[in-house]
Amino acid sequence: MSKSSAQYSQYPQHHPHDHGRALRRRPVAVAAAAAIPLPDADDAYTIVHHGKQVRLGPVVFWIVVGTIVLLGLWSAATATYFAFRDDVLTRLIARQAEMQYAYEDRIAELRAKVDRTTSRQLLDQEQFDQKLDQIMKRQTALESRATALGAMPDVTGSIPRTAPQRSDANPSATQGTPKPSPISDTVIFVAPPDREARLESRAPAVLAPPTSQFAKNQGFDNVLVRLTTSLDQVERRQMAALSAVEDGMDSRMRRMRGVVSDLGLNLASLEAAVPRSAMGGPFVPVKLTANAGPFEKQLNRINTTRAELDRLNRTLALVPYRKPVIGEVEFTSGFGVRSDPFLGRPAMHTGLDFRAATGDPVRVTAYGKVVSAGWSGGYGRMVEVDHGNGLSTRYGHLSEISVKVGEVVKIGQVVGLVGSTGRSTGPHLHYETRIDGEAVDPQKFLRAGVRLSAG
Repeated sequence: MSKSSAQYSQYPQHHPHDHGRALRRRPVAVAAAAAIPLPDADDAYTIVHHGKQVRLGPVVFWIVVGTIVLLGLWSAATATYFAFRDDVLTRLIARQAEMQYAYEDRIAELRAKVDRTTSRQLLDQEQFDQKLDQIMKRQTALESRATALGAMPDVTGSIPRTAPQRSDANPSATQGTPKPSPISDTVIFVAPPDREARLESRAPAVLAPPTSQFAKNQGFDNVLVRLTTSLDQVERRQMAALSAVEDGMDSRMRRMRGVVSDLGLNLASLEAAVPRSAMGGPFVPVKLTANAGPFEKQLNRINTTRAELDRLNRTLALVPYRKPVIGEVEFTSGFGVRSDPFLGRPAMHTGLDFRAATGDPVRVTAYGKVVSAGWSGGYGRMVEVDHGNGLSTRYGHLSEISVKVGEVVKIGQVVGLVGSTGRSTGPHLHYETRIDGEAVDPQKFLRAGVRLSAG
């Protein structure tokens, strides 16, 4: 560095007289970067480097020098501070580790939250599937119950029927339409093809905005609640129908037993007189499963009652409580003491005289066997049928006999035609009922028939 602004000390000076002489070079100190202060008027500094020079004023020069010195001192002080204060570096490392651990804890917490949410969703899905499976099982049970109710035969008088409502506009159409019984009126819950079809069928047709998971769960819960409510209604209707059938059967059984008791008949003797049909098979007792519900238990009671009712029906088929003629019943003479139509004196009338026209069919009033068919004194042409257990019926004054002795007759079978044979003043049917050969009032049996057919 120099303070001269016009001369360069590193370049040699040539003289015109030096031609022909050996050039002597003066030793020049060349530096990569040297600053030589040269006396100058403005006291400037020149920095020369590889032929390039930069002139600096004294103020700038010393500012640069001071800055370099300060940076060196700050670097030295910092290095010395970190060299002799290891705890600072330790705290920095610990702080970095703490931040890393905090981030890891936060990530672990978020992962645990995601796991809990996933587990909750899986649990909700599992609970939903379980509820849906229970509903499906319950629906299957209700369908089987409906099938059992539909297959149950309707017992006459076991179900109270409402009176048909007559319409002023079209009464014939109303009367011609039969009212359904509680059994056939049972609502059957038809299962959808699958679960997805059931859930999708309840979704709205329009596209709805995306809902939250909570809303979806609430929607599924509402679907399950509606399905459960529907199944509850079906079950209540089935139980009501079953209760109606059971009550009707119990009522009919009480009436049948009461009729037998009122007639003074021995039920055990009547049952023993019932002819046995050809049937058989191994004895398999009725058993209920351990998890049988109220419906199954009630259905089992109904089946037991129905078997008993069938047995009573077969027994009462031997009791002559039906009418021997069809149409409206009109008596011309009752049972008991009356004035004899020929002699005019009091006499015992052992039967009922039914008003009828000549040739009207006469029907047997109970199952039995013909023990007499022909002329019998004052009866004229008469048919007597033995119904077993001491019960018998007689049909007199017939114009024609349609059966013969030894023939087994069924309820409602024609045994002859109304006439006026024998001790008779005109066409009518003389009808008798006897117990152990003694004549009893046939109206007692007819009233029992009316009582059995009621309801």
